[in-house]
Amino acid sequence: MENTAEQDRLLLARVEDAARLCAQKAAPRFVGFLDERQAALCLPAARRTGEGFRLYGGYDDAERTVLGFLPDWCQEPESEAAAELFPVAPVTVTWRADRTTRPLTHRDFLGTLMGLGIKRESVGDILVGEGTAVLFLLQDVQPYVLSQLQKVGGAGVAVSQGRPAELPGTRDFLEITDTVASPRLDAVAAVLMRTGRGRAEEAIAAGLVHLGGLPCDKGAKTVLPGTVIKIRGTGKFIIDGLSDRTKKGRLVLRARKYQ
Repeated sequence: MENTAEQDRLLLARVEDAARLCAQKAAPRFVGFLDERQAALCLPAARRTGEGFRLYGGYDDAERTVLGFLPDWCQEPESEAAAELFPVAPVTVTWRADRTTRPLTHRDFLGTLMGLGIKRESVGDILVGEGTAVLFLLQDVQPYVLSQLQKVGGAGVAVSQGRPAELPGTRDFLEITDTVASPRLDAVAAVLMRTGRGRAEEAIAAGLVHLGGLPCDKGAKTVLPGTVIKIRGTGKFIIDGLSDRTKKGRLVLRARKYQ
């Protein structure tokens, strides 16, 4: 099995190829699905190409996303029209959920898809609710799943193309508002961990704090709005704002913790 370093090298080569083909053919090119670590790894390489690009997973705040390079004729990368170019195809799965059946989980669905021979990079987020799940897939595997997916975790299921207006199992968030001395990672992490700055610095040095999907050992790193921070043993957060200084000169931190 290829080690992680070799897999990362091949992934970055795919990113460069996608950007080059986008420029040569004036047509969109895509890489994915990527997990958060892979996306964070690919973004600097994508920026260096000078091409327009976007990460999109089929809905806002998706964790697994496709990296798309978009030519000049496309509208703004963040527009709905640009999102429609992405080869992301949702499938809705329904089953009878009552007291006599075991609740189905993300692991049940992922294991079933892998059992059908589908590669992990072809599967995006899997949102599971009570009796309903939505699978975000690459477009080329959607017909196969529609024809082959009949049972999940021992339960008979029905599948259909598309997704409901309201997604099942979307994450709840705990809103956090506090103040920090500065936008440095060690200061922000200390607030999120509910601990002193020294303990936060130790966690950062130990590789327990991930910034945008990758471990960050630099406590002086500036945290920007929109950044996702994972702290092992504490949780995962998205930073919504760092602004509006108080009378004591501290910054107001607004964040959400994934529940």
